[in-house]
Formats: sequence, structure tokens, C-alpha cells
Amino acid sequence: MLERLNQALDHLETRLDQEIDVAEVARIAAVSEYHFRRLFSALAGMPLPVYVRRRRMTLAGAEVLAGERTLLDVAVRYGYGSGEAFARAFRSVHGIGPGEARRTGAVLTAQPRMSFRVVVEGRTAMRYRIVEKGPFRFLGRRARLPLVHEGLNAGATAHVASLDERAIVRMKGLAGEEPPGILSAVVYLGDSREEGAEADYWVGVVTGPGATAEELDALDVPAGTWAVFEDHGPYPSALQELWRDVFTQWFPSNPYTSRAGPELLRTRPVETGAETDSQLWIPVERVGASTGSAGNAGA
Repeated sequence: MLERLNQALDHLETRLDQEIDVAEVARIAAVSEYHFRRLFSALAGMPLPVYVRRRRMTLAGAEVLAGERTLLDVAVRYGYGSGEAFARAFRSVHGIGPGEARRTGAVLTAQPRMSFRVVVEGRTAMRYRIVEKGPFRFLGRRARLPLVHEGLNAGATAHVASLDERAIVRMKGLAGEEPPGILSAVVYLGDSREEGAEADYWVGVVTGPGATAEELDALDVPAGTWAVFEDHGPYPSALQELWRDVFTQWFPSNPYTSRAGPELLRTRPVETGAETDSQLWIPVERVGASTGSAGNAGA
């Protein structure tokens, strides 16, 4: 898969001065557009649109300093319909407008071309199983929170602490499907997995499709395939490292891609640094299978 991903990046590089068809780039990588965007974000540490903008502005910056084209010509070449839009994009990357950069010969910021490779650090094995699961409803409480890659997520901790005893008792009474017990679930709102990007964070239980509870929010999840990863280690660092390894090592080395849907986590929260067992459920599909639809969140 890594070879195909790098072929896709090579193709993208040849289209920086044209409109980029991300679906075509994903086809070269032999994965869905959804998975390509997610995998790129996890591997690169930035969303695909940010990388494309930075690469375009890197090339545009060289042309601005060279002075062989007018600023409007450079803007048009890289897909901007006006000098103002180009100037905003240029400033967002270089911290200076193109006109001032040309006049002063300013130092600009370059975004190097990316290529991907797997580097195994520390972990010698990843324990996982593949589960085919029918449709279900996740009932619980939802909060919109920023992503935190290292250390405790204060917002998530506060959300769990805010649950009243009645809600907890109600959840436990509704739980009955795998994975059992009270879980957390994350529903991403876009392509970005950067620190600080927002996601819907749920605390609740997996129930049958028809289950209801007036005091709880509902997330309907279609049938599909799940990769279930088991882990034991210090909380929460081991979980955060596991999520990183799933996307940077497991996906590039296995015939699966991610699909739309919530990521489920079953764990026993403990004091920071204490050991605990965890299960991470990632919605997946085999390479070449059709992509399922995303679950819809509702009150």
C-alpha cells in the first residue's frame, strides 16, 4: 500500500498548477477518497488541503521571487481567481504578502514534498481481530471537543464527570451488545486529525437499532466490518500510541481501509500513568469493497 500511496503523491505533485481531483488521487492509491484523506492526515500530521496549499505556495513563492511573471499570472497559474485570494493564501503560508515578498526579497517558508514509509518504533506486534457487526444504535451523551494527541483531554474528562447517576444507571440498563458496557465514541467532523481539531465525543452504550431513551442522544450506525485492537499499558499514553500505530503502521501493511463511522473505545479509566486494558474499534472495509455510509448523529 505504501508504494501506491507514494504513487498518488507523485500524481498530486504534477497537478499543483491544476484543479486536483482527490478521487482520482485516491484511485491511484487504490483506496477510497475517505480513507485516503484520513490516512494522509494521520501520516502527514496535517489535512490534505493544507498540504496542497503549502506545496502550491512553495512553488508560487519561487515564482514570485523570480519576478518573471506578474503576480496575477502566478495567482491564476495556481488556481486563484483574484489577486486578493492569492495574497491571502500566500500570507497564510509565508507570513508576508506576495507583493512585499517580491519587493524585499523576503525569506519564505518551503513545504517539502512528502513520501511515506513505515518506521517501526517500539511495538513489535499489534493484537487485533476482525468483527462483522450488524446495525446498532449508540445511546449516550455527546459533547463537541478538541482533539488532544498527548496527555489527558480535559474536555473529555469533564464530560464524563458531568454525567449524572440517573444517566449512568440508564446506560447500564440498555447495554447488551458487543462491545459491552459503557464506552466512549469519537465521530470526526472533517478530514483533519490535527491537535485542536473538533470532534463529537460520546459516552454511552451499544444497543439494538430500535432502542430509545428520551434523556440520551442517539447515534445510528450501519452494519459493517470493524478492526478491534487490544492493548495494555499506561493510561492514556498507550491508547494514543495505539491509535497512531493503527494508522501509520497497521493500515499501510494490511488489506483494509477505514470507512465512515464512529471509533469506539472500551477501557477502564485509571489514574494517569496507571496500567489498564483497552479495546479500540475502528470501522474498516477490505480493499476493493464498497464504502459504507456514515452514521447520523441526532438528539
